[in-house]
Amino acid sequence: MPRVLVTGPASWNTTIRLPVLPEPRSATVFATAAHDGLGGTSAGKALTLAALGLDVTLRTVLGDDEHAPRVRTALDHPRVTLRAEAAADGRSERHVNVLADDGARLSLYLALPSPARAVDPVPDDVRALLDGAAAAVVDLADHSRPVLAAARAAGVPVWCDVHDDDGTATGYARPFAQAADVLLVSADRLADPAAYLDAAVARGARLAVCTAGASGAIARDADGWWDVPAAPVDRVVDTDGAGDAFLAGLLHGVLDGLPHPAALARASACGALAVGTPGVGAAL
Repeated sequence: MPRVLVTGPASWNTTIRLPVLPEPRSATVFATAAHDGLGGTSAGKALTLAALGLDVTLRTVLGDDEHAPRVRTALDHPRVTLRAEAAADGRSERHVNVLADDGARLSLYLALPSPARAVDPVPDDVRALLDGAAAAVVDLADHSRPVLAAARAAGVPVWCDVHDDDGTATGYARPFAQAADVLLVSADRLADPAAYLDAAVARGARLAVCTAGASGAIARDADGWWDVPAAPVDRVVDTDGAGDAFLAGLLHGVLDGLPHPAALARASACGALAVGTPGVGAAL
């Protein structure tokens, strides 16, 4: 099967479930559930791609703290090769994620590591990870940003998930959105998702997709538009990583030679599997 490079965050998170997100005032709130586990958008994509049968190289940043071995163990999969840059301060990425039953989410960053060595320009050993790759999934992280140009120079298709990009020229996600051959965005902060996707295709993206949770997604390429219904779910267990699973299913479908509508259907199915199981992505 093709090999895919995924570069971006892998973390050890505390996830707290609430009926609704609390209002911004002093209060006592009782969680309905809480657990510690693997997090990070790149970790979710890597494990879902591996479950789909693709060989994945995951490049991320890890510290030498007590959380790093937990991340490594959670990523132990025969199809996942982990390439971890050492963190400058020795701390691994950590979040507290508060998830509400209606799908709302609040992420609190406890630690956001930077690599100990310079990664811009891209080091030769990182550039070598692009050799023979069928695609590079370049997720939002400072250490991933230089890979955008390196992948394009190597002729490797760039896939970017810009999450809740608001479409402004000054947003953090802008370089990722502009470099993407395939672009995935959430509708959460977009006033006009259709215009956002139109602009992406006009810039040269082969496919641009905007997800809207249980409402499904819309997609645009040079040939037209598609409405992508959400695949049915018996019970929502955990919405964390549903977008990561959606992208992984879409990438798997494209690499499998499916036309865009069929690949989008596969993406929707993977997103449904993700919300029906605990943990990031659809690793099972």
